Order: sequence, then structure tokens, then C-alpha cells
Amino acid sequence: MSSPSQAPAAAHPPLQAQPGSLRASLHDRGQRLTPQRQRVLGLFEGLGEGRHLSAEEVHQRLLGAQARVSLATVYRTLRLLSSMGLLQELELPEGGRRFELAGDAHRDHHHLVCVRCGRTEEFENPQVLAAGEAAANGHGFRLVECVLNVRALCPACVALERA
Repeated sequence: MSSPSQAPAAAHPPLQAQPGSLRASLHDRGQRLTPQRQRVLGLFEGLGEGRHLSAEEVHQRLLGAQARVSLATVYRTLRLLSSMGLLQELELPEGGRRFELAGDAHRDHHHLVCVRCGRTEEFENPQVLAAGEAAANGHGFRLVECVLNVRALCPACVALERA
């Protein structure tokens, strides 16, 4: 979180994921459309919305698909695609990060995150959105997004705990 004295980072509007518009947008930002960037974005597009992967999982999937890419390149690419609005970043309380394909279908969705295994499930809740809107309005803010991350134990980890 930024402190009140820090200005928020400039956000880029979400882009269409077509290679032509991605190439143009990258070019406008002084970036190139590298094969690695295409592969990372292609991986998320193939999985569809609602799938959350860590940088390490992205790297392993790309290696499994015979793509030659370093873990450092994956990290840089994920940060770039997130800053461009093509991926959304989910920061976990334990310090990890997961990424998902950005989409307008359910922009204000929330996450259940297992604190043991990292399993992540999405859910939507209009009351959470209403509470975020009310809190923002009550303090003179304009709501940009409302995201709740619920830390819990998934059913499999609860069963392990009981065993």
C-alpha cells in the first residue's frame, strides 16, 4: 500500500490482447513484442480468466511446452503485462504473488486463498462491493476497484490437519 504522501502509480488502460494491439502498445511504451512476452500472455489466454499462477508456475509450464525462457524473464514479463493491464496481480499476505488474465467480465472479484497450499478460488459478492463504495464515499474517495482477499484453509488442507 502506498502512504498518503505517495502519488499512485500511473495506470495504463486495459488493452485488447490481440497481437497487433499488444505490439502497438508495447511499441508506444518503448518495448518490443518478444517471443517470451507472446508466450507468457498466450499461456494465460489459453487458461482463461480465473486461473491464478505464480511466476514459478508460469516458468514451469513454459519449460514443459519446450519454451526457452529464464525465470528472471518471466518475472519481468509478468510485471510488464500487469502494468499494461493485460494481467492482474494478486499479492498474497505471505509475500507471494499470483497473476491472472485481466478481464472486464468480473473486474471486482475477490479471492479465497489457502494459507497452506496457496489454492486460490474466486468469488463475487455485491455486499463487499457496496461496503467498498460506502467506505470510499465516506472518506471522499472515488472507488477504483474493490478486492477482498480472504485467508483460509482449503478443504484438502483442513482434512490433512484432522488426519
